[in-house]
Amino acid sequence: MWLGFLCLLALLDLHSAALSTTPRYFPTSYLSPSSTSISDWSSSSAESQLVSNFTGSVDDRGTCQCSVILPDTTFPVERVERLEITAQTISKKFEKELSKVREYVQLISIYEKKLLNLTVRIEKIEQDTISYTELDFELIKIEVREMEKLIQQLKVGFVGSTVIIDQLEVEVRNEIPSHGLIIKSLWGARSCTHGGVVNVSKPAIVQLNWLGFSYKYGAWGRDYSPQLPGKGLYWVAPLNTNGRTLQNYRLYNTLDDLLLYRYNQDYYISYGQGSGIAVYNNNMYVNWYNTRNIARVNLATNRVEVTQTLPQAAYNNRFSYANVGWQDIDLAVDENGLWVIYATEASTGNIVISKLNDTTLAVLNTWHTKQYKPSVSNAFMVCGVLYATRTLSTRAEEIFYYFDTNTGQEGRLAIVMQKVQETLQSINYHPYEQKLFVYNDGYLLNYDLFFQPQ
Repeated sequence: MWLGFLCLLALLDLHSAALSTTPRYFPTSYLSPSSTSISDWSSSSAESQLVSNFTGSVDDRGTCQCSVILPDTTFPVERVERLEITAQTISKKFEKELSKVREYVQLISIYEKKLLNLTVRIEKIEQDTISYTELDFELIKIEVREMEKLIQQLKVGFVGSTVIIDQLEVEVRNEIPSHGLIIKSLWGARSCTHGGVVNVSKPAIVQLNWLGFSYKYGAWGRDYSPQLPGKGLYWVAPLNTNGRTLQNYRLYNTLDDLLLYRYNQDYYISYGQGSGIAVYNNNMYVNWYNTRNIARVNLATNRVEVTQTLPQAAYNNRFSYANVGWQDIDLAVDENGLWVIYATEASTGNIVISKLNDTTLAVLNTWHTKQYKPSVSNAFMVCGVLYATRTLSTRAEEIFYYFDTNTGQEGRLAIVMQKVQETLQSINYHPYEQKLFVYNDGYLLNYDLFFQPQ
């Protein structure tokens, strides 16, 4: 019985009782005389009552060896084993998720640096004096799309709260226009999902018109077609030196051809008046000489396809722009199509805006503003919004007024446009490039537009 007691002590000393039949060994020094008998321990100890199924023996070296079987009611061996397996599984999953988090943190850090780099580059574009090509913006767009793709991967792969990832997505979309500007075309913004024009770049001097410095009056631009928005030809239309009659215009297939004066197509007409010229869908629109009529000229054939009277429109310098003669009727193109900017006697010289059918030249809708046209130096349309300029000095204009045909609202702006010569003879907007094409006393200028994010 003393031997069994020692085995019981050995059992209680075990730290792991998961194995129900595990031999344990004790030296014979444990078998010291005691005044307490085995029977006393058996009767008074709760442990001896709980453990009754054991055997023990002493080998020839005096070592005690015993085997004990613990009932499940005493220690839940199987449940402990299941718990241990579950704990191991959870630990493996945790390590896997932790590894993902480390990877995502590293990726986020990399893309935060890329985002900062993009911000710096865009700020440079906003402040620079040169004009950037479509390729420059395509490279930026590709990088932004890569970041957007990463964010979507993070959202799919990340289990739990995505607050940090959502914040990163907001940064990607909002950090770039950190000065309230959004770079043109960055988000495919050739649609009108923006809050309007908020700034312009410094002018890029493309070249002097091909007839020379004496031909200070005229217009230039790029054809816009909704079906082929990025494929339009370039056109230059200097007026005669009298500043009134349009007789010659030139077409180029590419900007490189224009810059190098090569592969040009020259055409002659005898009926154009003023520099309020626009080109849309391979048609040129002009004010017919000495009338309030508008003519549509097919650029493929140089033939007049349609002429139409603009009802009540003033003409022949009645309400032209300030410092710009013979532009009583100013045609314009934007994302919505063909427009005409003019004034009438009934409007007392205030600007009237009409939307035209680009095929028939019929008036589709008309809006009346409170802005006196002869106090405006020039105007253009963007997304159904009229923007008007005025002269600040010989080297600066200001976009100071707008009228939104979508809402009927009008208001004041203060966007300064630098210029290289004194007078802006005409302004044409290209919806795909989101540039202004300005004829500045014979020089062909480009301005990039910047828009307020909506």
